[in-house]
Amino acid sequence: MKTRTLKTESKRRLFQVVAALGFNLDFLSLLKGNISQAKTKGLCVPALNCYSCPAAVGACPVGALQNSLNALRYNLGVGQKKLGLYVIGSLGLMGTVGGRLPCGWLCPFGLLQELVYKVPLPKIKLPAFLTNLRYLVLAVLVLLLPLLVVDTSGLGWPWFCKWVCPAGTLEAGIVLSALNPAIRAQLGFLFSWKLSLLILFLVWMAVSMRPFCRTVCPLGTILGFFNRVSAFRMKVDLERCIVCNACQKICPVDIRIYEDPDSSQCIRCLKCEQVCPTVCISHGFRLPESEGSQPAKVQP
Repeated sequence: MKTRTLKTESKRRLFQVVAALGFNLDFLSLLKGNISQAKTKGLCVPALNCYSCPAAVGACPVGALQNSLNALRYNLGVGQKKLGLYVIGSLGLMGTVGGRLPCGWLCPFGLLQELVYKVPLPKIKLPAFLTNLRYLVLAVLVLLLPLLVVDTSGLGWPWFCKWVCPAGTLEAGIVLSALNPAIRAQLGFLFSWKLSLLILFLVWMAVSMRPFCRTVCPLGTILGFFNRVSAFRMKVDLERCIVCNACQKICPVDIRIYEDPDSSQCIRCLKCEQVCPTVCISHGFRLPESEGSQPAKVQP
């Protein structure tokens, strides 16, 4: 059992590291302190990885979605039918294939949270009600404000990226200000505010497992909506489950997988599968089962 767990975790960690490097390959731009202008820059990567990171060779889906929305009214006003369908399609494709699988296996900011959690400090259980905050963040900061709050020309702002996203502060704000004197000279209140948020999240990451993913991340929230219909699925054989809660004890998002294998919070990290004493948890790429064949929920 222990060998099996270590093997899966090593494989997952390798995927996370390779993804972090793969999404940020433009080291030349990084050394120059300039934002990469790679030809792949318009493509959405399946993770929270800031577009403004000097080495980033792709676009963050959350930033791309906001930019589509904040320019929508302007584009329609000037007769341009730019509706952001590519971004919506990219998110739909990511979700349909894997649901929140990228959160557990590809996201660089998810990797950071797991590493920071290893700091030897007392741990604090995240209150369940805080996980609902992510829906408010998605609805208000990512969807509504960019679309509704616009200037006289009809253009809005990427509110989440500008005022909240700690990944952008870490990957872009700090790096660019450190490498580019011109940018460093223009730093003001906004940078100080976002740096404070980043520090707050880093402290929170050290005492609670993946707090950003569970309470704030808009991308994880969007992909979570697809967990029930994605090709990649988790399955629990309830006839073999002994309700020992070993799955919950190791789960990064603190869920009982046997209650709802399709939970929108599940990041498909497979840790539960590796520690299950009865081997009743499985995964794979399969078509969703019909409603009538879904197992009944078990109460602990």
